[in-house]
Amino acid sequence: MASELPAAVEALTLQSTTQTSKYPGCFPTLNPMDIYREHIADKLSEATGIDAEKIYTRLAWTNTLDKGDLALPVAALQIKKKPQELAEELASKFPESDLIFPPKANGPHVQFFCKPEPLTKTVISRILSEKQAFGTNGNLGLKDPSDPSKGRKRIILEFSSPNIAKPFHAGHLRSTIIGGFLANIYTIVGWDVIKMNYLGDWGKQYGLLANGFKYFGDEEALTKDPINHLFNVYVKVNEIVREQEGPIKELKDEIKTKKEKGEDVSAQEAKLAELVDASEDEKARRYFKSMEDGDPDALALWRRFRELSIAKYKQTYARLNIDFDVYSGESQVKKESMENAYKAMEKAGVAESSEGAVIADFTKFGAKKLGKAIIIRKDGTPLYLTRDIGAIIERDDEYHFDKMIYVVASQQDLHLAQLFKITELSGRKDLSDRCQHINFGMVKGMSTRKGTVKFLDDVLQDVGEKMHEVMKKNEAKYEQVENPEKTADILGITAVMVQDMTGKRINGYDFNLDAMTSFEGDTGPYLQYAHARLRSITRKAGIDESELISAILDLLTEKHAVDLVRLLATWPDVVLNTYKTLEPITVLSYLFRMTHMLSSSYDVLKVIGSEPETMKARLALYTAARQVLFNGMRVLGLTPVERFVSQSLTGIG
Repeated sequence: MASELPAAVEALTLQSTTQTSKYPGCFPTLNPMDIYREHIADKLSEATGIDAEKIYTRLAWTNTLDKGDLALPVAALQIKKKPQELAEELASKFPESDLIFPPKANGPHVQFFCKPEPLTKTVISRILSEKQAFGTNGNLGLKDPSDPSKGRKRIILEFSSPNIAKPFHAGHLRSTIIGGFLANIYTIVGWDVIKMNYLGDWGKQYGLLANGFKYFGDEEALTKDPINHLFNVYVKVNEIVREQEGPIKELKDEIKTKKEKGEDVSAQEAKLAELVDASEDEKARRYFKSMEDGDPDALALWRRFRELSIAKYKQTYARLNIDFDVYSGESQVKKESMENAYKAMEKAGVAESSEGAVIADFTKFGAKKLGKAIIIRKDGTPLYLTRDIGAIIERDDEYHFDKMIYVVASQQDLHLAQLFKITELSGRKDLSDRCQHINFGMVKGMSTRKGTVKFLDDVLQDVGEKMHEVMKKNEAKYEQVENPEKTADILGITAVMVQDMTGKRINGYDFNLDAMTSFEGDTGPYLQYAHARLRSITRKAGIDESELISAILDLLTEKHAVDLVRLLATWPDVVLNTYKTLEPITVLSYLFRMTHMLSSSYDVLKVIGSEPETMKARLALYTAARQVLFNGMRVLGLTPVERFVSQSLTGIG
């Protein structure tokens, strides 16, 4: 039941600041590393006379801790000296500092290492007090950073967009996961986010489905399991269409051959017209035309299919920690909007007649790669492109958005490029400039039309059951889990989502249940294990988290502790970098890097059995690490578990 599933991600905590800095994008009260950037820029400028802002804006974060906490690529300063010599000079001139060790020149870079004591105190105390807000920065989403009263920038994220009356299959998974992640990123940097599901709820396929329902529909089955029943109907009626396509194609080929020989084809053409007229494809076209013309019976059946589908989708989305602010769809675009869009195209000279249809020839406007696109069919019905143009205008009028992102597979690259170009050519460059296509590779090995699709609900059930089996193998720990079925379900969903986010968006992947549920390597279950293990350490220590704020952090002198603090300090930078890349892997890579570091630290930084003050300090460190891990998992749309049971990963409670 939906009520028993994980709720959609609760409102993400957000923090902002009224503090201003002389440096652009500098927020020392929100990002600990900005304290160090500011300090380095000030000190180095004083010592060398180089413009402080130039230094600040060129300080870069490092990929590995051995290269420093911050680095300055000196060539970026555009000073006429050999980079290696300049690096040596700048490093030698840097004055003594309470925050930074004497910097090192490494080729054309100056590397800066933070002194551990002040960094540890700043970072751990901030994480413990800010909790879920650590790493967020509401200032980035302001329309005018100098005047917060002007409000936040607004973004529409259109994602998921399944087709009504079809199951939510794993082919839709990528758009949903990536879209949910983008919504979270834009939320924690202060944008006003509108999550929109633009459903495929209109078109000839609904004529096909409605007619198919007359042959194969079953009211009892529809009520009991609407989505799967409608899908089965759709597959069956498509089989009839395929059977009918054979004789029609043969007759067309025969007519073509006879015409080439100069023979009479009137009898064959009459037969072809008869076959086409009686075909399910043509009947579907006529049915859809009746929907377009407002036939009440046709619309009532379509509306019923739509409402049943949305109700089912909402249950699936809840399991994935996704909710939507708006359920829109092709059917919701007003005729008036499409007509106005067409008139604008006509006025701009973009639309032209071609063999009874209306097309846009982009090659005439210097966009040869975009080719030609049909705007209106010969029978007068508009295509997706026309609806999408109307939808852009409607959304701008209703929401006055600052940005709109379409999270759509890379197969639609041409369609989206044509949509943005036609919007621009119709006199709305201001609007097309605010739109962006975030594309992604596909999950391979699936087909909806042949009925071989793997439905997402089935996948989630399979991985959940597999996780449950693993948990049961450790009986002692299994009994400590409050709701093992729910925990197994969350672990399964995490497995699916993390596999999807492993790699850049543009890379597709083969659907592989074994890979999803593996406990080896960088997987979803491993992330959950890391979070649960940190929770377990807290439970076993028996110290209330409120006491940790008074921990003596100077005791954290071991390299493992220092390096972990250095990594935790970069979480706000990871958020900022992710805001630029819009890639889930940016966050995921950071979290796995942290979990690897944690795993290697447990034998060195033992909590249980250590001296009381040392225990408290180490627990403060691990609690801070757990909080950052929690925050990162939340941004990815995951639900961190409190307890984890697995023989494969040394089950803990």
